[in-house]
Amino acid sequence: MSKRLTAVDDFADYLRFERGCSENTIRAYKSDLRRWFSFCEAAGAAPLPPSKEKVAPFLRKLTLQGKRSATIQRYAATLRSWAHFLQMDGWVDGELQLPPIPEKEKNLPQILNEGEVERLLASCPDDSKLGLRDRALLELAYGCGLRASEACSLRLEDVDFNRGTLRVMGKGEKERVLPLIGKVRGCLRRYCDEARPLLNRKDLRDLFLTRSGRPLRREDFWRIIQKRGKEAAIPSARLHPHVLRHSFATHLLRRGMDLRTLQELLGHSTIATTERYTHFDMELRDVYDQCHPRA
Repeated sequence: MSKRLTAVDDFADYLRFERGCSENTIRAYKSDLRRWFSFCEAAGAAPLPPSKEKVAPFLRKLTLQGKRSATIQRYAATLRSWAHFLQMDGWVDGELQLPPIPEKEKNLPQILNEGEVERLLASCPDDSKLGLRDRALLELAYGCGLRASEACSLRLEDVDFNRGTLRVMGKGEKERVLPLIGKVRGCLRRYCDEARPLLNRKDLRDLFLTRSGRPLRREDFWRIIQKRGKEAAIPSARLHPHVLRHSFATHLLRRGMDLRTLQELLGHSTIATTERYTHFDMELRDVYDQCHPRA
């Protein structure tokens, strides 16, 4: 095995066992590093170790390719974490100098208003197994503020209808228990009783299944929300699984929920992450004040 591949495997173990990163996060780091290795190979430069002289042109190339600032920032952060690991684990001597991480653009989050959420949910027919599944999935993602990976990794034993709770495994293998009440609980119960048995062809324990009976993946979730959004006349550019989580948080804040409670529901490790929704909400109000003809 080459020195580069060994370093990447060791880096993955560091992320997994020392930083507690999820397998999805580790795959994302590896994907970013593959792009970095491809750039270095095309440029005739050694990818190990990274340096300011090599990383700066890499980031410039991403900019010229039209990558969003958030994407460029992510690559810069990946290479900074990679460099930190290489130094810490003795792969390189001395301190590595890298360019600063570019500032991220401050964009308003993509959210749906409450009427659009209702239209999206209503687009799922209740007389078909896939309609019941899609309604339960979207109700759960919005009603509990789930990430796509969290919704797709749920298993039957995570749902307790008697207690009205849902056990969720979030980022960094952090578990949280969420309330399962009202319409969300009713839709999920109906899916489990009526539709899921028709989809479960292999006696699986995964909560959400595809038409062919395999566990639902994040790309399946994306296709579902795109399909139902089209039927609800919601522009596809605004629709992705995470928009339901953003909408959940924003709607609860507007209805008076305190930040600490919202932090627990979202599974954020720090209150600072949750506070961004306050800033988003204030920005939305500012835009409203500036643009609404009766403001």
